[in-house]
Amino acid sequence: MINITFPDGAKREYDSGVTALEIAKSISEGLARKVIAATVNGETWDATRPIKEDSAVVLLTWNDADGKKAFWHSTAHLMAEAVEVNFPGVKFWVGPPLETGGFYYDMDLGDRKLSEEDLGALEKKMNELAKQNNPYVRKEVPKAEAIQYFTEKGDEYKLDLLSNLEDGNITFYTQGAFTDLCRGPHIPATGILKAIKLTSVAGAYWKGDEKNKMLTRVYGISFPSQKELDEYLQMLEEAKKRDHRKLGKELGIFTMDDDVGQGLPLWLPNGTVVIEELEKLAKETEEDADYKRVVTPHIAKESMYLTSGHLPYYEDSMYPPMIVDGQKYYLKAMNCPHHHKIFAAEPKSYKDLPLRLAEYGTCYRYEQSGELFGLMRVRCLHMNDAHIYCTKEQFAQEFRAVNDMYLKYFKIFGIDRYVMRLSLHDPEKLGQKYINEPELWLETEALVRKVLVESNIPFVEVKGEGAFYGPKIDVQIWSAIGREFTLATNQVDFAQGRRFKLEFTTADNGHDVPLIIHRAPLGTHERFIGFLLEHYAGKFPVWLAPVQVKLLPISDKFFDYTKEVYKALRKAGIRVEIDERNEKIGKKIRDTELMKVPYMLVIGEKEMNDRRVAIRRQGKGDAGTQTIEEFIAGVKNEIENRADQL
Repeated sequence: MINITFPDGAKREYDSGVTALEIAKSISEGLARKVIAATVNGETWDATRPIKEDSAVVLLTWNDADGKKAFWHSTAHLMAEAVEVNFPGVKFWVGPPLETGGFYYDMDLGDRKLSEEDLGALEKKMNELAKQNNPYVRKEVPKAEAIQYFTEKGDEYKLDLLSNLEDGNITFYTQGAFTDLCRGPHIPATGILKAIKLTSVAGAYWKGDEKNKMLTRVYGISFPSQKELDEYLQMLEEAKKRDHRKLGKELGIFTMDDDVGQGLPLWLPNGTVVIEELEKLAKETEEDADYKRVVTPHIAKESMYLTSGHLPYYEDSMYPPMIVDGQKYYLKAMNCPHHHKIFAAEPKSYKDLPLRLAEYGTCYRYEQSGELFGLMRVRCLHMNDAHIYCTKEQFAQEFRAVNDMYLKYFKIFGIDRYVMRLSLHDPEKLGQKYINEPELWLETEALVRKVLVESNIPFVEVKGEGAFYGPKIDVQIWSAIGREFTLATNQVDFAQGRRFKLEFTTADNGHDVPLIIHRAPLGTHERFIGFLLEHYAGKFPVWLAPVQVKLLPISDKFFDYTKEVYKALRKAGIRVEIDERNEKIGKKIRDTELMKVPYMLVIGEKEMNDRRVAIRRQGKGDAGTQTIEEFIAGVKNEIENRADQL
């Protein structure tokens, strides 16, 4: 017999070899119908995999993030089976679930093509296969057997994967007529997949390297019911209208140019206004919280990044070095080492702490071309960065203050759905992916967890996603239409202080190393503005809108009064433009609506004679008339309070 411990601490005895699905059935048949996977001692398993020793078990359903991942990954395998039927001889690379929802599979079709028109036929075949309710069967195989299997198939992609695996850690999964190299986990059977939609076809370089062959990537999504799929597709249609790349072009926010380079956005005048307003907000907030502003160079010598440890861990994401005076210099990929040097520039006492150094620093990261996506994944980014140097006793208060800053921003931008993801280290990867300080890892993770619990902030824990120098919080937010985004990060660093020999004099004239908090509540201009374009559907609130008021004279007879209104608004600090085109007023209104300008002031003979303006609100139509002074007072109040219009 073995002991199974449940999340609430309760324990039950079961025969060795019991599965999570059998455990669920022992509780209730209704629960068993919902369980699709399980977490066993912190690792996600198939619900049908035998458990042979005392274990802590969490039963996973569709409502759990890891349950969804197993569901979508299993759908990817079903799609691969359908592709293999329709395209015999196809070779597959990888087919992971996506953090944003759904899945993809990369495949080599040889000289054949798969187009958007083929997706319907694949969906039909997938639905046929799903109804067979074939189980997903896990089989452990020796490495030699796995190599022989894929050698006979002539599959160089799976052989490449196998070359990086150790014997004893290799598993095959089979459902129906399809077998694949896979670590899993999977759902119990294909019949659980009730609603499937293949969404798009794209090209993707093998391993994300443009020097390699271009593979075909098919994206899809699946749900346990047609109703949920229909709701998702409706959201997807709305998301297309809100696509930040589309809106960014239409509203004159940013552009990309091949002569400048991939992933290097050019900010147009309207986009620059948004950037400056966000910077203004951040600077005001940080000044109130006693941050000190600094400015650092865009390049630095190799030696600094060796000291920080970034080169060994992040060299693949940094631009290649340039040689100057026989020395290697790198484009700045992160601001923290520069800030550490500023801390070290002058002696510090415990009386100087906490020291909060802030910078809207420009960083450059060499993202793979296949991963670039509008403003969401770029190679040049402007980060709302800061580093807080504090004592261990000050840590909780400082970390809580950073989280409070996030909550303030959420309120300003109308973000009412969010979760903090506490990213922890993986003990098995100490010395590889993480600094080899096991006791410090546990200590700092406990500090962060305690702050989150005491602050009553919603959070989840994720193993193996911490920064290399300490645990971190990744902030997950949802837009107005329910799309999830990773906004920013709040990181704890117990290693960099010692690496850079940072110290402060203690109250008893000793010396100690500060704890460091890395934080970026607004993330980067690029990602955050991309999010805001979708969140607001391009309809920025007045304080953030590139053009806050558009003046629409009915004819040139009213230009003099229009210019008088223009000067009054400009003097009041309101961003205003005049539509001087020789067009009918209806067209001027429609065009201004398309540009998402919050306020339109129509000016004709009556308005001129009465010294008033006729107001139209974006998306809401006629809002009556006011004197210029009344209108200015109302708009300035919206701007100063940063009123959200959602």
